[in-house]
Order: sequence, then structure tokens, then C-alpha cells
Amino acid sequence: MSEETAPPSIFRRLFERVFPKTPDFFLLLTEQCQHVAHSTGLLVEFMESGNPATGLKIRQDEHEADHIKVRNLHTLNEAFSTPIDREDLYRAIIDLDEIVNYCKTTVSEMDVLALAPDKHCLEMAMHIKLGADALALGYGKLAKQPGAAAEDADTARKAERKVEKIYRRAIAELFQGDDYIHMFKRREIYRHLSNAADRMANCANTLHDIVVKMC
Repeated sequence: MSEETAPPSIFRRLFERVFPKTPDFFLLLTEQCQHVAHSTGLLVEFMESGNPATGLKIRQDEHEADHIKVRNLHTLNEAFSTPIDREDLYRAIIDLDEIVNYCKTTVSEMDVLALAPDKHCLEMAMHIKLGADALALGYGKLAKQPGAAAEDADTARKAERKVEKIYRRAIAELFQGDDYIHMFKRREIYRHLSNAADRMANCANTLHDIVVKMC
């Protein structure tokens, strides 16, 4: 029997049991970020077209995002050691998932409230997408060039600030009318998008914290 096909030695099996291999958290976070970027891309598409089929895709995407979150949290809980601070990993996993949750909440409530997308929704969605793309790039750099990820964290934070400016402008315009029921309906939608951007900024802050600790 060759060395390649021989079963692991007793010592090796014991070592792997006591000191299990560290999961590739860099890859797990990158995969989660890529899923968020896909979901926010669908959000932009929905705000451009108002197509219910796209809204359905976002809701389905949220279910997949939950599976990814649970997988990553389980892996974190079971890991003997991690290449990143555990608290930072936990924060990143939760906040990334929350971005997708708010994408789903936005389209679901627009459906329930019979609201069509408007220019403010589209603008906010576009900047959320830009921020999510920056996060995917940044978290993807941690394994090999963590220092370069700081710029991506800054890009995501700038995108969040853009969303907040649009949100305030949208609210100011909205409350100039006298259709109060419509005002409060629309405000709820704007607020969900603002919350998605807040979680995006949280992810960017966590990314920056990881960079500082690694470099």
C-alpha cells in the first residue's frame, strides 16, 4: 500500500481530533459577501422595473442567505481557532445577512402597501449595491492582501453616506404633500433602505477593524 492510499496514522488522527484544521473563514465571508452583492443587484433591478418576478427572486435569495448565515455561524461555533477575531467574524456574518433581510423586507412591504418604486428608491438601491460590491472586494482581499481592503471599507462607508443624504432629501420632499397615508407608507420603504445601508456601514467598520488587527 502506497503512502498516498495508506490510512492516517493513530498519531495523526489524534492530532486532528485535538487540533482540528482551521476552517477557511476568508472564503466563507467572501462567499457571503458575493451573495449580498447578488441580492443588492436584484434590488436595483427591482427598483428599475418594479417587476414582481424580481421581487420574488429577492425573497428566495433571502432564504439562501439564511442558509449561508447559519452555516457560517455553525462553523464559527465549532472552530477550534480562527484567523480573525471571533467577535469580528460574528459581527460580519450577522450584518451581512441583515443587508439581505432589508432587501427582502423592502420589496415585501412595497407589495403589501401597493407602492411602486420611485427615483429615490432606485438611487438608494444603486448606492447600496456599490457598497455591497466594495465589501465583496474588501473581504475577498483579506487572505492575501489585507492592507488593500481598507480602501474598500472606505468605499462602502461613502456609499452609506450617499444613501443617508438621499434618504433625507426623499423625506423632505415626501412630507410636503397632504396625502398622509401615502407619506407614512413611503417613509417605511425609505427607512428599510436606510437600514440596509446602516448594516452595510457596520460591515465596512468591521472590515476595517479586521484590517487593523491583521496588519
